[in-house]
Amino acid sequence: MPAQNDRPRAAQPHAARPEAARPQTRRRGRLAGAAAAVALAAVAAAALPSAALAAPGLAPVASAVPTSAPVASAASAGDATPIAGTKPAFSFAVIGDTPYGAAAAAHFPSQVAQLNADTSLDFVIHVGDIKNGSTVCSDEYFAQIRADFDAFTHPLVYTPGDNEWTDCHRANNGAYNPFERLAKIREVFFSTPGKTLGATMPVTSQAALGVPENVSFTKNRVSFAAINVPGSNNSSQPWTGLGKTAETPEQAAEVRSRTAADIAEVRQTFAQAKQRHDRTVVISQQADMFDPTYTPTPQDISAFTPLVQALVDEASAFDGEVYLFNGDSHVYNSDRPLASGSTWLARYGVKGSADNLTRITVDGSSHATDYLKVDVAADGDAGKGRPVLSWQRVPFTQ
Repeated sequence: MPAQNDRPRAAQPHAARPEAARPQTRRRGRLAGAAAAVALAAVAAAALPSAALAAPGLAPVASAVPTSAPVASAASAGDATPIAGTKPAFSFAVIGDTPYGAAAAAHFPSQVAQLNADTSLDFVIHVGDIKNGSTVCSDEYFAQIRADFDAFTHPLVYTPGDNEWTDCHRANNGAYNPFERLAKIREVFFSTPGKTLGATMPVTSQAALGVPENVSFTKNRVSFAAINVPGSNNSSQPWTGLGKTAETPEQAAEVRSRTAADIAEVRQTFAQAKQRHDRTVVISQQADMFDPTYTPTPQDISAFTPLVQALVDEASAFDGEVYLFNGDSHVYNSDRPLASGSTWLARYGVKGSADNLTRITVDGSSHATDYLKVDVAADGDAGKGRPVLSWQRVPFTQ
């Protein structure tokens, strides 16, 4: 998130790891190739209503701190105790907003080693921000992180965050053009579309649309999608480090095109989940679109509105559990921001609600002292009586 918009965070205890839902504190290119741009423009026309192509207005909300609908069931999902005699169908880990700063970068290989040592994991998801918002977005740093990612012995699904491309216009980031940095991210981390980083796992990629970082896959009747949704209002905030005081037309076009691709990925994931009679859909992205600790302005969140509406539409029509994993705000949180009665519905001005969507924010930045281990309940009789997903934070000890 933008360094100038970072908010102070109260120190959070990390001793007790079983998770109850509790709101926590806050932190807040150009498509390569003409063919990709044309393809994405076509997706944009199909995926986004005409009203959404302009900056969407947001309904005012009076409360100073947003309150989501009751989250007791979300908490019980995280706290779920496995049924005696059952094993999860599979497990995966989620990390994000790491490594932040030189010391964390030097220590990151040891965290990779601990994740590798957890042989119960089938894969790892990194929800973006591979650097902090105040350091240079250099080719050398990207190469260093790619080498760290290559050390994973589990498949690694990575989706970019704002700190590694959107916010690289800042002077202390090197005053890069964010489009150029996004192209470099795609070159360095997504050079082999359809395959994960780390150990190879096949995934379906949107490389044909010029968005190779958007991927989907399925395992044991659980559908997964990772989409490029960065902070800084989905990359629509002005590039002040390049002397811009407002979003440029080219910047707005990229946001529309990429968001259309994101929405297409989400809709296709749900459609295929329905066809296969999958029991759960899991979406991962960087941006925290529902930070519970401040009252956002339209400049903070307006560009997320089309995606939020798509999530409401698709989740509410899906007969199963839906989970959204994100980073961005740095401190663990679990809630149901799109459930009936949530203030976020009014804040975004979306229609409908999605009571079956649980959002989980993973620890990051200075709180990146653990990884979220997620167990997926066995299919069929072995999984009855418990949510499909349950999770706990596992401290890094190396």
